[in-house]
Amino acid sequence: MNTKEKIIQIADIHIRQKGCNAFSFSDISKHLGIKNASIHYHFPSKSDLIIAIIQKHLKQLEKFELKVKNYSPLNKIKMFFTVYSVAKSEDKISILGSLTNDYLTFELAIQNELKKLTDNTLRWLTKTLEEGKGKGVFNYTIDDRNKALMIITNILGAEQLSRLTYNQDFQQIKETIINDLIQ
Repeated sequence: MNTKEKIIQIADIHIRQKGCNAFSFSDISKHLGIKNASIHYHFPSKSDLIIAIIQKHLKQLEKFELKVKNYSPLNKIKMFFTVYSVAKSEDKISILGSLTNDYLTFELAIQNELKKLTDNTLRWLTKTLEEGKGKGVFNYTIDDRNKALMIITNILGAEQLSRLTYNQDFQQIKETIINDLIQ
């Protein structure tokens, strides 16, 4: 992994553990044992770094979509939740859960990238729900996109709230969402 990738990785961890406004280039440079100037060489501003992180997550979403393409709709949803579970097990929350809190404080370029990630996530989830409903695997009465929105807001809320409550609450919410889909 080169220095640029390491910077993105460490900044991503900071954002997902503490929040976007809770870290600086100095935190990253100390962690990596490099000078701030080395970070500025790759990312002239914090905004540039945040955009790179979001773009990394966009690529991860594309890879995820390809990986689960031939899975059953139920297994696609379970794998989708696994992404959140893994982050939770590492004391992190999703990039969407972390960055949406600061959305209104971001420059337009960051807002646009975050919107793209959100739209792509919502598009994939809606498509997966449509597929599951069409195959009789999922049973719900509301519009597919609204159901996708409800699932995303539930999981983003669960990852935040379970920081204050119990870790098993997150697991229970995930299971409830799945049970609600298949009943």
